[in-house]
Amino acid sequence: MFRQILIALVIAAVPLAGHAQAERQVPQSQEQVQLSYAPIVREVAPAVVNVYATRVEQRRTSFGDPFFDQFFGRSPLFQQRPQTSQSLGSGVIVDEAGMILTNNHVVDGATDIRVVTNDGREYPVQLVLADAATDLAVLQVNAPDMRFPVVEFADSDLLEVGDLVLAIGNPFGVGQSVSSGIVSALARTGMGITDYQFFIQTDAAINPGNSGGALVDMNGRLIGINTAIFTRSGGSQGIGFAIPSNMARVIAVAGEGGGEIVRPWLGAQMQMLDGDLAASLGLATPRGALITDVAPDSPAAEAGLAPGDVITAIDGVEVQDPEALNYRVATKTLGATATLALWRNGAEATADLVLAAPPPASDRQVTIAGNTRFAGTVAEELTPARAQQLGLGFSAQGVAVTDVQAGSPAAMMGLRVGDVIVSLNGMEIRDIETFESVASQRPRSWQIILQRGGQIIRSVVSG
Repeated sequence: MFRQILIALVIAAVPLAGHAQAERQVPQSQEQVQLSYAPIVREVAPAVVNVYATRVEQRRTSFGDPFFDQFFGRSPLFQQRPQTSQSLGSGVIVDEAGMILTNNHVVDGATDIRVVTNDGREYPVQLVLADAATDLAVLQVNAPDMRFPVVEFADSDLLEVGDLVLAIGNPFGVGQSVSSGIVSALARTGMGITDYQFFIQTDAAINPGNSGGALVDMNGRLIGINTAIFTRSGGSQGIGFAIPSNMARVIAVAGEGGGEIVRPWLGAQMQMLDGDLAASLGLATPRGALITDVAPDSPAAEAGLAPGDVITAIDGVEVQDPEALNYRVATKTLGATATLALWRNGAEATADLVLAAPPPASDRQVTIAGNTRFAGTVAEELTPARAQQLGLGFSAQGVAVTDVQAGSPAAMMGLRVGDVIVSLNGMEIRDIETFESVASQRPRSWQIILQRGGQIIRSVVSG
């Protein structure tokens, strides 16, 4: 579960409520340096839990050779056999009825999830919501008569670099532990960890097992949920990352509402600015999100945005890059109106953006059946929102694979969910009718062109 980028936990300090602009105080004497964090820990620790997730994985017992898989894959000697694995993480109780926030990667694919409180009590939990885009998940304790201690949310936008933080979790499974540090940086993007990247960086010691643990400020309020650490050794090296509490709050609210997440959709393709590009546009610094394409009838189009515009702020908050803008939009409320600050044709401008949901998935879908290589494929026509989700331009054509039935000819051929089929045997696939007609045939061989992960893949397979 832990790779070059591993599990992290961060906790940061914000001012007291009602004193957001109060001056930060640093220790003024040796006596103040020796003050204890114990009161904060006593308050927060009961609301931080250990999370244990059990998975049952199917593993084929063949030799991993296509020859044996093809000819002996159905033999009882070479069947897939279940193997149990366990993962360990942390979680934070955010509702007294027992709603818990943790990382999605801690519980992803789990068949059984249990939590243990810091006083040793164990509870089974239900997975209410799993959101891979933010790497957050919501669990619910199955104890309706219990009332649990909670950690209150803080406003992560009030954090400043240098604020004191505490990290509470279960590193390496040794039991609940606390580490202290400072906020090392804010708004970290480009980490490749989640779809919505706007991380808090801290030097508080974070290690495997801290995933999903509490990030609290000096008032004992939740300022973030850990997500990853940068490490070369497998342990903490003083560079940890946390998901800000303002994003975690959105997921918690969705969990309370039944587990459905509907995020505002901008409907614009964007790119980062470098020094040369910013200078060519007349900007003093390379900050902002440059619009390169706008989807027809999207919120961006309705707001009058156009390629070449640079979004520099939203509701008065500066935007450093496209990932920062995506984060800001994702934490807004559907139906509200946001004010965008723009740099357009060498001058400042503004635009009002109505925060609307993305268009629904295409209702033009098909499931291929019969005696064909594509049997078991479920596909839909591309919409602008679906194309953007797959990393394609709004004008991309083809059909998107939304499901591949297990054990089907399409699965055996290697087709994957998220593939966009562009051409079959020289025929361009522009709509669902063309795909259904061509894919239902059985030629001697197939010449397939598809897009996968932003790359063009060409292959030839037998019919």
